[in-house]
Amino acid sequence: MAETFVIAQGGGPTAVINQTVVGATMEVRKLFPGARVLGARYGIRGIRNGDFVTLSDLSDQELLAIAATPSAALGSTRDKPNDAYCEAILDGLRHVGADAFINIGGNDTAGTQAILAEASGGAISCIHAPKTIDNDLMENDHTPGFISAAEFVAGAFLSVDLDFRAMPGIYVGIVMGRHAGFLTAAASAWSLDEESGPHLVYVPERPFERSRFIDDVREKTARYGRCIIAMSEGVAGPDGRSLVEHLVPPELLERDQHGNVRLSGTDLGQAVERMLAEDLPGKRARVDTFGYLPRGNIATINQIDAREAFEAGSFAVRAAEQRSGSVALHYTGAETVCRLVPLSDVAGKTRHMPRDFLQANENQVSAVSRDYFARLLPRKFTPARPFV
Repeated sequence: MAETFVIAQGGGPTAVINQTVVGATMEVRKLFPGARVLGARYGIRGIRNGDFVTLSDLSDQELLAIAATPSAALGSTRDKPNDAYCEAILDGLRHVGADAFINIGGNDTAGTQAILAEASGGAISCIHAPKTIDNDLMENDHTPGFISAAEFVAGAFLSVDLDFRAMPGIYVGIVMGRHAGFLTAAASAWSLDEESGPHLVYVPERPFERSRFIDDVREKTARYGRCIIAMSEGVAGPDGRSLVEHLVPPELLERDQHGNVRLSGTDLGQAVERMLAEDLPGKRARVDTFGYLPRGNIATINQIDAREAFEAGSFAVRAAEQRSGSVALHYTGAETVCRLVPLSDVAGKTRHMPRDFLQANENQVSAVSRDYFARLLPRKFTPARPFV
């Protein structure tokens, strides 16, 4: 019988990542009475440092309160371990007698699990549980955390469009998404009609050209009297470099601890505002950077998202009895179910938004995209159509 499970959280927090922790903890309690569940504080760093919380000591009431709370209750990290770091993680797991390690995160987290699974020689079951608001994990129809974040984005753009009907102008909302544009495309999910914003959608999957952008904005403004734009932080030029690298001088670019260009800080928003002011002088324009707001907003926790995140944790415990692998959310055509897939199918890979989610010759979402979001994000609001 399994005696010790270790759980960690990695990468950016979400509104429902704690549901996965609690789903796993309560499943262990049900299947393996008396087993110990340890939560590593600050992800894999906590395993290396021997820094744990004993989750199995908590009551059901305490656990359920944690589940309903956004952000990563255990703390998270973006550490990308090398071989020596992975060996230190394994030493930490062995030290506490771990039978299984459930690591909740994105494709980098799946990569860590793949390394650990091989290095442990099967002695420790290494399970990756999915989490990302970017919705960019291979083998998944959608990922826990995405629906809640997408509801925030859909509601924000519906509201902004109503605002700019009343006082026309140009609006750009910059949304998280370094390599995949799903979250940005969700801005169109609750549009009132064909005249509603966002009128333009720019995502990493399609090259961005400044001249085309200005022409698009000018045309939409002439047609509708306003132009609402959803833009991914990771939009890139034809040369593959991010837009912020094209617009911001190299000496002013900010980078994270891994050397990646900081995409959605003030630099990009200010650069887009400057571009609009230079190319469309005299036009009222506003650029907002959504940043972290969508990913852990307590006011937009979607209950289906929460349930699926909880079930992913429960399934991860059951899967640990089989072998190492990655939990994936599959859509059967009638319902979403969990499946265990090889870690190699997810680790280090990016699921991009399908090409047919955008119209072929327009920077706008397609009917295929609208159908996908209608399934995941049923309309919650039916505001009256304004007079203007």
